[in-house]
Amino acid sequence: MASNSLSLLSPAFLLLLSISLSFLILPTSSTSRRTLAHHEKISATSSGFRVELKRVDHGKNLTKFERLQRGIKRGKHRLQRLNAMALASKTDDSSNVKTPVKAGNGEFLMKLSIGTPPESFSAIMDTGSDLVWTQCLPCSNCFDQSTPIFDPKKSSSFSKLPCSSSLCEALPSSTCSDGCEYFYGYGDYSSTEGVLASETFSFGDGSVKGIGFGCGGDNEGDGFAQGAGLVGLGRGPLSLVSQLKEPKFSYCLTSMADDSKTSSLLMGSLATKMGGKNDTSFEGKTTPLIKNPSQPSFYYLSLEGISVGDRLLDIEKGTFSIKEDGSGGLIIDSGTTITYLEHKGFDVLKKEFVSQMKGILSVDNSGSQAMDLCFNLPKGTKTVQVPKLVFHFKGADLELPPENYILSDSDLGVLCLAMGASSGMSIFGNIQQQNLLVVHDLENERLSFVPTQCDEF
Repeated sequence: MASNSLSLLSPAFLLLLSISLSFLILPTSSTSRRTLAHHEKISATSSGFRVELKRVDHGKNLTKFERLQRGIKRGKHRLQRLNAMALASKTDDSSNVKTPVKAGNGEFLMKLSIGTPPESFSAIMDTGSDLVWTQCLPCSNCFDQSTPIFDPKKSSSFSKLPCSSSLCEALPSSTCSDGCEYFYGYGDYSSTEGVLASETFSFGDGSVKGIGFGCGGDNEGDGFAQGAGLVGLGRGPLSLVSQLKEPKFSYCLTSMADDSKTSSLLMGSLATKMGGKNDTSFEGKTTPLIKNPSQPSFYYLSLEGISVGDRLLDIEKGTFSIKEDGSGGLIIDSGTTITYLEHKGFDVLKKEFVSQMKGILSVDNSGSQAMDLCFNLPKGTKTVQVPKLVFHFKGADLELPPENYILSDSDLGVLCLAMGASSGMSIFGNIQQQNLLVVHDLENERLSFVPTQCDEF
């Protein structure tokens, strides 16, 4: 059985659990990690831009495990929304066109400015939807936000988009009155409604003119109040990525265990520049991006298998594939905290993980942590040996460091696997993506994982 440890005398990895809530892991796996030289923050330029990201619970007086539990709760709701909407699109007999799922909400906030002169605000970054929008005056139904609501009358660069515009035509639902009026709903029945307009968006000290966005005067639903709107980074024509016509974007997410560290979103040529070097200087794992016509916004990956320890799991072929009706498949998502695997695959993983942990820790069957697999952690335990975990994507075997799949709280006396079961769609969550530069190469339709120390990036 292959396992992970910190011991320098063993080829395995050792997970060190501190007396406090935090735990430390020093990965020494075959997946080599590089610490990138710190370089200056780059603002919007002709070749791209960089934006700092903060988790939506950043700055709140929460313990690490409380942040994890809040994120997992939001992630479960997100998964339920996606599966419910996917089911609705399959069974909708009123039209031959299936309704795309739009995730909404998310786990990271990005700071930007809009208008001339620029007004700053924080928006939720969502790789599971397309529309860029913010709340606007006059507002008939707006949620509370920490910054003033955008007033288009005070901006000299604001203009409404005509109904004949390509972006208006790309909306799933619109009407033509005083310009292009939109309605954009999300999987939890939250929505934004208003006028589609063009504005100047600023990222750092640079700006980009003519970004199409939703100026929402009627906004409903839970979760949006964490920001003042949402920036869609999906694959559809309305997304920021598509409007900028940038061939690449990436993000680098710091560990959830440390609330003081910020993550990064990089657009354009900056997406693969790390420490002043380009992507050809770094070893990464690259896998194709798969398209699903039924759900065109999502970034699907081809997951062919999973290994626990040295054992390749006996998971039925096609478990994680997109079905003929557009259901199933696995998406990579920044807005879901932990990974969810179709239950037929997760059940096999869970059984094998329990088997390899037998004699090390006993299973916690209380269900008190609201996670699918936890173990009892005896008081005073300092070291625990855990099995190695590898995701076999097409063309890329991604070995995860232990902190990307093990959650622990020594005070509560639990150690949990940061994964759960789903029915239908599977999601590769953001905990599994920690300290990886995740490069979306849209031109070549591929995604790369590059080991990176994101807080030094």
